[in-house]
Amino acid sequence: MAVQLRSVQRRDVPRLAVLLGQLGYPTDEAAVHERLDYWLDDVSSWLVGADDGGDLVGVAALHVIPMLEVTGRFGRLVALVVDDRYRGQGVGYALVTAVEQRAREAGCLRLEVTSSRHRDRAHAFYQRLGYEDASPSKARFLKDLGG
Repeated sequence: MAVQLRSVQRRDVPRLAVLLGQLGYPTDEAAVHERLDYWLDDVSSWLVGADDGGDLVGVAALHVIPMLEVTGRFGRLVALVVDDRYRGQGVGYALVTAVEQRAREAGCLRLEVTSSRHRDRAHAFYQRLGYEDASPSKARFLKDLGG
């Protein structure tokens, strides 16, 4: 598949809303505009899109976090979604590869991605790319802060 990778832009809001819905997070365009307000201005964050003839068909979101315990940074693939019609055609691979390169350039020592346990296909995809399921050796604790 010959898609072009590029930065996500405001004009992508309608397609980004559709893609987030396909990921399992239904939303509307107003909410996506609000989210882009903080994503596009954050120097520690990057949104990369896959474009097929002007149509956003996939997106990956990277956030870079400084580490205190060692010298370096930690990258987190916050979101990855490829349009249903484009899955299995190398779009996700291209997006993850771009995120990994950007993370390296930012000084990241490690890249993390979390994925709900029911997403078996996503887990197999990440494992094919060399990601290891760290859940057996690491605990993850979450707390809702309201809002």
